[in-house]
Amino acid sequence: MSFFSMYKSGQGYWTRMLSAVGAGVLVLSGAAWIWNELSVISDENNRLYIQAGVFVSMVVVFAALLWWVLNKPRIVDFMIATESEMRKVNWPTRREIVGSTWVVICGTLLMATLLFVVDISFALLFRAIGVLEGGG
Repeated sequence: MSFFSMYKSGQGYWTRMLSAVGAGVLVLSGAAWIWNELSVISDENNRLYIQAGVFVSMVVVFAALLWWVLNKPRIVDFMIATESEMRKVNWPTRREIVGSTWVVICGTLLMATLLFVVDISFALLFRAIGVLEGGG
């Protein structure tokens, strides 16, 4: 198999593409960070060429590495299996998600209120027995 051929090209498309997009965002973020770090180079005439060279080199090297990794048979087979398992998942409806979200929000507010009351109660108790000083 040559470097430019894709292993099992018709399978695992979305898993491969989204993995590549995620890795690409990380690479571009890292390359942009390197670009900013190289802005301290004192040679005004060559700074832009150095920044661009390092940026492009980093993107090309990591793109080739990403292509190589995402075409290794074991990794591709795992991604294909992952995508097929994700198709079997019973995804909740919008109504179920909204209902579950309200349960979480109400539970969080209830817990926050309970912890606030307990905190104030302990503060009053500790002020009454002289452990805490101050008003409030």
